[in-house]
Amino acid sequence: MPSPSGDGHPAVSLPVLSAELVAAVGDGPKRTTSLYGRRTPLAAPEAQLAALDAVPIDFGPTGSGSFHADLEVSGWRGGLTPAPLEIVQVNVGKLCNMTCRHCHVDSGPDRVEENMDREGVDACLAAIDRILAHPDGASLHTVDLTGGAPELNPHFEYLVDACVARGLHVIDRCNLTILRTNRYRHLPEWLAARGVEVACSLPHYRQLGTDAQRGDGTYRKSIEALRALNAAGYGQGDPSRVLTLVTNPVGSFLAGSQGSLEREWQEALERNHGVTFDRLFALNNMPMSRYLEWLLEKGQLETYMGRLLEGFNPAAIEGLMCRNTVSVSWDGRVYDCDFNQQLEMDAAVPFTHIADFDVEAWQARTVRTARHCYGCTAGAGSSCGGATA
Repeated sequence: MPSPSGDGHPAVSLPVLSAELVAAVGDGPKRTTSLYGRRTPLAAPEAQLAALDAVPIDFGPTGSGSFHADLEVSGWRGGLTPAPLEIVQVNVGKLCNMTCRHCHVDSGPDRVEENMDREGVDACLAAIDRILAHPDGASLHTVDLTGGAPELNPHFEYLVDACVARGLHVIDRCNLTILRTNRYRHLPEWLAARGVEVACSLPHYRQLGTDAQRGDGTYRKSIEALRALNAAGYGQGDPSRVLTLVTNPVGSFLAGSQGSLEREWQEALERNHGVTFDRLFALNNMPMSRYLEWLLEKGQLETYMGRLLEGFNPAAIEGLMCRNTVSVSWDGRVYDCDFNQQLEMDAAVPFTHIADFDVEAWQARTVRTARHCYGCTAGAGSSCGGATA
């Protein structure tokens, strides 16, 4: 039995990787290596927050570089408050078959320890049941599964089936290349049979931009995976088989117009590869983890933060995911959003673990913010659901 953790909950058990799973993890493009694996100081969340706080900022709504102060003058006096709880997002682990340059999770093949065990999965399901039964939880409609590559978690299919059985919409945040490994080639049809939305990362509809960010061979495997998803009924306008592409800019730029990019991508992918998809989310890169490392290496951090501050858009605040989502980490801890989770910024609630989730306390909290939050409020806004304004 695992020993108790410091918060009174059982410690998670370390996964035992089968030979087949090891092969799947190793069969992925690599653009870099994880901060964790290199033991770089920037792997520590406090070092990332310190790097952002060190950027000199004398512009933006208040000229202070304080996200909280800029919220105040934008009408959010007292801080960012929750909207009705609609989404439970579960980061089931940091294990991934890829090591992308922009990854805010710092996931990769070497992150074998940080993966949710069956006890953690069941704790999430029990919390979902309590939320659904609570008067303030009637708005819950989606479970959003992310990672790493969430499919690599040994309990992924069990969790999907349990959420579908509860009548919830399920999103699989997929890196595409995982679907081309032998162990997971069945997933397009398996996910389609359950009506799971597949939200796939693809930096660009051209090979150069994609491989530059995610590793050589990524583009070819991604197109093959998209064709497999199309063959399973995805990307054909069927609301029960929604195929969403998610793009982050390559370089130190903000995301372009989501609507214009969607039309451009749909035309290009169908013309060049016969691939179709339903919608595109255009997200800003978050100045944290490996993307932060890239900005520092290129001497672009101050420039990028300047672009985020200059693009600060109060209209983007209303739809931020931290307002309608609870983010659960691989070890069961709860956070305002996946970005706060990776920076280990605990939510301002009197509990830490999903097993103790209290709907009323969650809805009474104030969302914790810091300078990385400018990444979600620049331009048209940027959240897990795409543009917010």
